[in-house]
Amino acid sequence: MKINSILIQAVITSLVLSGTAYAEGPYRNRDNKDLKDVGEGTYPVPYQKPNVAEITEALHRVRAYMESVTPTRVIQKSNGAEVTDFSKPPVADAIIEPAKGDFGILVYEMGVVHAGLIKAAEVTGDKTFTAMTERHLQFFSKTMPYFDAQEKKFHLERANSFARFLDPRSLDDSGSMCAALIRARFAHIGPDLSNMIKVCSNFVSKQQYRLDDGTLARKRPQASSLWSDDMYMGVMPLAEIGHLTRDSAYFDDSVKNVLQMSAYMFNKQAGIYTHGWNANNPDAPRFYWARANGWAVLTMSDLLDVLPKDHPGYPKVLAQLRATLNGVAELQSGQGLWHQMLDRNDSYLETSASAMFVYVFAHAINQGWVSPATYGSIAQAGWNALSTRINAKGQVEGTCVGTTFASDQVYYYNRPTSVDALHGYGPMLLAGAEMIKLLKNPSIEIQHKVRTYHYLPAGNSKTDYREHP
Repeated sequence: MKINSILIQAVITSLVLSGTAYAEGPYRNRDNKDLKDVGEGTYPVPYQKPNVAEITEALHRVRAYMESVTPTRVIQKSNGAEVTDFSKPPVADAIIEPAKGDFGILVYEMGVVHAGLIKAAEVTGDKTFTAMTERHLQFFSKTMPYFDAQEKKFHLERANSFARFLDPRSLDDSGSMCAALIRARFAHIGPDLSNMIKVCSNFVSKQQYRLDDGTLARKRPQASSLWSDDMYMGVMPLAEIGHLTRDSAYFDDSVKNVLQMSAYMFNKQAGIYTHGWNANNPDAPRFYWARANGWAVLTMSDLLDVLPKDHPGYPKVLAQLRATLNGVAELQSGQGLWHQMLDRNDSYLETSASAMFVYVFAHAINQGWVSPATYGSIAQAGWNALSTRINAKGQVEGTCVGTTFASDQVYYYNRPTSVDALHGYGPMLLAGAEMIKLLKNPSIEIQHKVRTYHYLPAGNSKTDYREHP
C-alpha cells in the first residue's frame, strides 16, 4: 500500500512538473457507479457530465495565467528602464513591455480573451475574472496620449506600440479589440475609451477595403480576397457599434456582410465554410480550416446577441447559424474535438476552433436558437475534451498558431501548435463559461441513460426506459 501511494504521488508530481492537467486515457465514465458493468466502455477523453466547480477552477487557472503573462508597463527598449511619468515629453524608444509568449495586449486575439473574461464574470458572478480587463483598459487610457505624442514627434509608424489604434491598417489591427472595448463599456468595466472606439469604428465602417458589393475584403493573398476570419474581425465591431449607438445602419451592414460572405464561402452541401475566396479565381479548390469556421459561428452567435429581433436580417442570420452548426456537428471527432481541417480526419485535433464550436453550441441552446436534445451532448463531449487541454499552469495546449489564407493542404496540415498561441485562450474561457450556464439552465434536464447523455426540455421529457434503466 505504501509503495502504491509513492507511485501515485510520483505520477501526480510528474504531471504538475510537465504542465499537464490530466493523465492520458483511457477514462471510465464516473457517472456509471456500477464498476462491474461490462457494457460500459472506456474513452480517450473524459466522458461524463461536467462539474460546475471543476469548470470554474479550470477557468480561474486560465485567467491566472493570462494575468501573469500580460504586463502593463512602458519601458525603454534600449535599456529596459520603466517609463512612469507620462506628462514628460515622450522618448523615441518607449514601448509597451512585451508580453511573455505571444500575448500582445492590443492584438485581436486579446479582444476575444476580454470577451471570455467578461462572460466568465457574468456567469459566475466572480469579478476576479475581469480584473485583468480593468487593468488593461486603465493602462490604455493612461498611455495612449503618450504614444500619440510619440508618433507625432518621431513618426515611428508600425514601430509605435499603439499603432493599431493610432493608425489602423487592417481589420486585425482593431476590429476584435473594438468589439471588446464596447462590451467592456456595457459591462461597466474600465474607463471611458470612446476615443479608441471612435478610431476603430471609423476604420472598420469607412476605411477598410471592400468589394464593389460592400463585402469586407483584404488585398491579400490576392488583390481582392475574402477571409471567413473577417466575419469576426469586421462584422463584430460593426454590430457592437450598432449596439452602442442604436444606429440601424451598422446592423444593416453587419447582416449584409454575414450573408454576402456566406454566399461566397459557405458550402451548402457540406455545411461548412472554406477559409477564403479570391476574386480572380473564384472556382479555386476549397480548404475547410477549422478556426475559420470557428470565427464564422462565433460571429453569427455574437451578432444575434445584439441584433434587434425585429430586424429583417435576424431570421436569415439565425438560419445560417443553424445550417453551419449542423454541418460542424457532423464532423466532431471520436475524441470530442474537431480536426484542423474539418473534413480531413488525418489532420490533427485543434483546440481554438473546438472551443469556439463548444461555446456556440452551448450558447445557442441557452438562447433557445437550437434544440438541446440535438446539440447538448455534443457540447458536453466537446467541453470534456477541451478540459484536458488546460494544463496545470493554466496554459491552453493544442492551439494552431497564426495562419494565413493559403492555397494548399500541406501548409494547413503542418501549422504548428503552441501554448503561446493566444487564439485558444479567449475561446476556452467562453466555452467553459457557457457550459456552466448550460449545466445550470433550469429549462433543461440532463439524463444519463444507457451509458450516454440526453439533454431534454425540462418537464417535457416523457421517455421510457423500463427495459433499459
